[in-house]
Amino acid sequence: MTLDEEDRQRRLPAGRKAQLAAYVAEAGQVTVTALAERFGVSIDTIRRDLDQLSADGVLVRTYGGAVSQSTLSRVDRAVDVRLKMEEREKEKIAALAASLVDDGSIVMINGGTTTLAVARNLRNHRDLTVVTNSLLVPPALPPSAVRDVYLFGGAVRTLTLATVGPVSFRGSDGSDLDISCDLALIGVGAVSAAAGYTTSNLAEAAMMREMISRAGRVAILADSSKFGRRLFAQVSELGVADYFVTDATPPADLLDALKENEVELITPETLEGAQDLQ
Repeated sequence: MTLDEEDRQRRLPAGRKAQLAAYVAEAGQVTVTALAERFGVSIDTIRRDLDQLSADGVLVRTYGGAVSQSTLSRVDRAVDVRLKMEEREKEKIAALAASLVDDGSIVMINGGTTTLAVARNLRNHRDLTVVTNSLLVPPALPPSAVRDVYLFGGAVRTLTLATVGPVSFRGSDGSDLDISCDLALIGVGAVSAAAGYTTSNLAEAAMMREMISRAGRVAILADSSKFGRRLFAQVSELGVADYFVTDATPPADLLDALKENEVELITPETLEGAQDLQ
């Protein structure tokens, strides 16, 4: 292909999208601005192209750019990288999840950037007991919101700044104490109708599963970039959750599966609809 032919193809939507997809796959993570400059089109055009490629499952749309599927399929990203991804979506989810927390209740929170956002959103709560395996959650909790904070022991995963180990505490006699919580807030790495809730690390999956088993109510949290994907280790099937909290309406197959399993879907849209009925 000559340079002139390549330039003409770049300006055609189909050709541009193919080149764009290939570039994102090679780069791993890109911004809308960088893509617009590279391909010589407007930012709005790039956004539309990325939205279509995301809908086709070619890449994952993020706030301000996109990430390749191959990048997401690798080993866990460091927490500082994940903190910069889907920030707006996570804040929406955090505000919704915080509304499920009752004052004076016991809440279990697993490690993750979405659940970390929930911890920051508990500023209007009072007298909470929070139990977590995240090293980042305790300092993020508003002091006025908590009565007690407990951190599960175990090995620290420096990549995620979370502990992995038993969901238990030892008494003074060395025996395990029986613990439970009113609500478990569990962030997961992927969710699909067929595989349920999954994550990339086996030890974390086992820990999340045990947290769920000790909860009176369970809220699973995942942003829309995680729809229709499956990671290495299953945390649980869909029906284990009482609530699925996310930033957008899931695709039809996942939406139907959540309904069949009697999982209450909570999104900004469902909340607005409920308020309109009042």
